[in-house]
Amino acid sequence: MFDSRMFFLFSLLLFFPIVVLSQTPAPSPSPPPPSCNSILLTYNHLSLRKLPPETTNSSKQPFRFESTAQILNNGLDELQSWRLFIGFQHDEFLVSATNAVLADGTPFPANTTSLEDGAVFAGFPISDLKTAVETAGDLPQMEANIDLVGTVFGVESPLVPMPKTISLVNDGFSCPSPTMQGDSTMYVCCVKDPTFRKTVSTEKLEDRQKADLVIMYDILRSYDSEYTAQVSISNYNPLTRLDYWKLSWTWMRQEFISTMKGAYPSIVDSRDCLFGPQGIYCKDMDFANVLNCQRNPTIVDLPLEKTNDSTLGGIPFCCRNGTILPPSMDPSRSTSIFQLTVKKMPPYLNRTDLAAPQNFQIKGTPNAHYKCESPGHVTPSLFPDSSGLLVNKTAVASWQVLCNITQPKDATPKCCVSFSAFYDDSVIPCKTCACGCPKNPSLTCNTTAPARLLPPDALLVPFDNRTEKDNCGVSINWHVNSDYAKGWSARITLFNWGETSFVDWFVALQFRKAVPGFEKTYSFNGTALNGSDNTIFMHGLEGLNYLVGEVDGSRPEKDPRVPGKQQSVISFSKKNTPGLHITAGDGFPRRVIFNGEECLLPGILPSKATAPSSWVTIVMCSVILILFY
Repeated sequence: MFDSRMFFLFSLLLFFPIVVLSQTPAPSPSPPPPSCNSILLTYNHLSLRKLPPETTNSSKQPFRFESTAQILNNGLDELQSWRLFIGFQHDEFLVSATNAVLADGTPFPANTTSLEDGAVFAGFPISDLKTAVETAGDLPQMEANIDLVGTVFGVESPLVPMPKTISLVNDGFSCPSPTMQGDSTMYVCCVKDPTFRKTVSTEKLEDRQKADLVIMYDILRSYDSEYTAQVSISNYNPLTRLDYWKLSWTWMRQEFISTMKGAYPSIVDSRDCLFGPQGIYCKDMDFANVLNCQRNPTIVDLPLEKTNDSTLGGIPFCCRNGTILPPSMDPSRSTSIFQLTVKKMPPYLNRTDLAAPQNFQIKGTPNAHYKCESPGHVTPSLFPDSSGLLVNKTAVASWQVLCNITQPKDATPKCCVSFSAFYDDSVIPCKTCACGCPKNPSLTCNTTAPARLLPPDALLVPFDNRTEKDNCGVSINWHVNSDYAKGWSARITLFNWGETSFVDWFVALQFRKAVPGFEKTYSFNGTALNGSDNTIFMHGLEGLNYLVGEVDGSRPEKDPRVPGKQQSVISFSKKNTPGLHITAGDGFPRRVIFNGEECLLPGILPSKATAPSSWVTIVMCSVILILFY
């Protein structure tokens, strides 16, 4: 009898070869890279995905890319402190990287356009790659895999955003041009350069340079597992200052701060050590006494009363409550110094294996905006020997960080200036919204309209909606007092409309021609700035160096609040300034700087033509009387 099941199986066997033959053959795998008996570098592009927002301009369309880079040590020598260069060429925006950091200290996310057409990666937390011989071929100890995630613009599939090159930047290695394998992989074998001769130090020491602010990182004492460093912050700009400074950096080798003198971390926190590799390595350490284990610590100054504290103070130039004055005002107070003990982690347990932290940033409240460069390794600093002998002692190693003032695009002034003169009945007030406008300016004023001229008495009126008019915490009035054949005089008045007092305030005035005739200030300490023929520098006399904040009037229930005020008359001679025309504008400053911040000046100068009509004056004076009484 015919078995139907057998017939079905027999038919299936006859059909199966036909099915197999009709399938599209799978693509053959790409050939592996050739054997490399040194350092093999590989870069693989993995994926590309469109990101919002979608744009009509294809060159601006963002895409997420994922890739991986690999360093494999197939040589006979351990590769220490590896450095990998990836030559990005599509303006990639790097969001994250595993097992590596950017060698110059730039934090993620990072724009490769600011990294000189590429990026150098350094191993973190493992920076040394062992050999197959010493590990019996244990790949995790021989290789480093860097998983990269970022954003690229205008490179849509099937295009592949590959870098233009990859190379090892460690001294003593030579890398040829990489080889492409398909359209998404490149590799290169870097071999030792037989002509390379290692010297005692392969790092060229940089020349010391000048900047607005210079931070020195000097290592004073070095041991295998820790070192003592001294950090100094020096202000070299004669017209800027720092108040309540905050200094931060990034540790690159899992270091942590054990003790400090002269300053303190803004947060005392050892949790990152307890639950991190530091806790595993330093098993017997009492982390309750460790000051800070953050990778990005923030350091603040100590108050004045800690200057001679046996535990926290005792460091020259420490404990100024975060104030660093300009050298033109007081050279002895233009520097802050503190010391710290830094604990090191493997594999850097050698007293000569030293490195400064990266990504230094410094801020003040409120102060200029500083942009700091990467630390430069410079010749060791010299310090007076503690023995008292007339000899100098060198630091073990020194790094210099240069910080210069930059002006953010969205920055607004924090002070403004009004002008007045004996020959004009009106005051040229601060510009409308001089220090920024309120969120809804239509409810208060026309932000583009010129400020209305005022009678002189109006400067003293702290009307309730003043902050809605110009938003400035400090205003300065410059009044030309007199003009005669042999000289002239002016009066400067500082108003503090905020609640915070300014201690050790200063004002700098720049003129076109008037400074050679400067004689004296009568209530301030005033001098012509050294090395300048156009700037007058003024600050409060001893005991009168406070510009207090706004306070209640004598009758709080009726009187408006009264601003803090400082005032002085300034005299000038015309002997050294022939051709000076006071009424034509030579009697007014062209720049005014208060505590390092440039103040906004009026757009016009006083003249007879700007005097308001009598009825406007009468009305405004009446308003003033009503406000006061």
